[in-house]
Amino acid sequence: MVISEIALPSLIEIAQQTRVAAGKLAVLSTEARNNALEAIAKALEASKLEILAANEADLRVAEADNIAPALYARLKLGESKLQAAIAGVRDVAKLDDPVGVNQIHRELDEGLILKRVTCPLGVLGIIFEARPEALIQITSLAIKSGNGVILKGGREAINSCQVLTKVIRRALDSTEIDSDVVQLLTTREEIKQLLELDQYVDLIIPRGSNSFVRYVQDHTRIPVLGHADGICHLYLDSAAEINKAINITVDAKTHYPAACNAIETLLVHQDIAEEFLPQIATALEAEGVQLRGDEATRKIINATPANEHDWKTEYSDLILAIKIVDSLETAIAHINQYGSKHTDGIITEDRQAAVMFQDRVDAAGVYHNCSTRFADGFRYGFGAEVGISTQQMPPRGPVGLEGLVTYKYKVTGNGHIAATYTGSDAKPFTHIDY
Repeated sequence: MVISEIALPSLIEIAQQTRVAAGKLAVLSTEARNNALEAIAKALEASKLEILAANEADLRVAEADNIAPALYARLKLGESKLQAAIAGVRDVAKLDDPVGVNQIHRELDEGLILKRVTCPLGVLGIIFEARPEALIQITSLAIKSGNGVILKGGREAINSCQVLTKVIRRALDSTEIDSDVVQLLTTREEIKQLLELDQYVDLIIPRGSNSFVRYVQDHTRIPVLGHADGICHLYLDSAAEINKAINITVDAKTHYPAACNAIETLLVHQDIAEEFLPQIATALEAEGVQLRGDEATRKIINATPANEHDWKTEYSDLILAIKIVDSLETAIAHINQYGSKHTDGIITEDRQAAVMFQDRVDAAGVYHNCSTRFADGFRYGFGAEVGISTQQMPPRGPVGLEGLVTYKYKVTGNGHIAATYTGSDAKPFTHIDY
């Protein structure tokens, strides 16, 4: 007897299934979506040991493959990251429903009513390297906002992603939501196919290296939300307070150096350089940071010579480039030339300088007297984030629920026709807002 193999669905069929399931999700109540998120949170808690074991398997392979330290750090889940991700799922459930919000309610004429109402985007294609917790964050945001999601994790996180997806889909099976709203792709070849599915996928969100994000941006007609670089700056103004500046600098560089919101360049005003640099250098070197400096910096502290390439580099590691500048204007010009429009900060007690910096630096996040590490959807109160966007058009910065909905115009009349409002005897519109 010949046993026939079960044919696996094609990527087009998977996308079609996701779109159908997303259409059903879009019209479910807020309560139904929140109940599903709670079911996911409980399932993740119950499967903690299985999830962490899968992640440990990924880490063992990563160690054998000698992957970059920054990628290894992003890959490592651990109990604390997992618990934070689960808390994030519940935080998303607590957020206001972004779907069905009336943004405009206007009478065009008596009996002719216009409404602009928020609605889900449809199907999201998420491609990410490492970061297993990103799968949890993105899925929870997608469900809350009524969207389907097709996930493609990096091969380095395949065990983690497969277990997480299995747990989430199994949890959805106990709710009103069709588990086909969450799909996982597992091969590199599927990335190119996914990028071609503009008929079924409404938004691509890539999370990974600079070259990877640029590849995605260059190879799809689907709108892309994301950022290619995370070159963040911290400027120590002439009116900076020493201890505050040291604490913030150390945190912004060393709290999680692999993160895209960690600083890569430190700019120091020349008036405070001789006093600040030795103290900051001591504090950073105690945390294992390698310093690279321009010529003026190296006259004050020991540092590897920095060149043009360093100002353009996202190290994602314990490496920091330092440059002495002669003014606030020079610092702003440097940031606008070399920055990636992600997050940049100023340390100063001069309020006027802070206002000028925040007004003139072109970035999604511009901070005063605090660490750039606050550039995060969870810390902003979004519950979680699908990514950080550095594009000029919104959404910009950490993107949560508000970036996953669009809107439609609903117009209701009673036999109204456009001809009534044209010609020499045209009837005027009332345009009354409610």
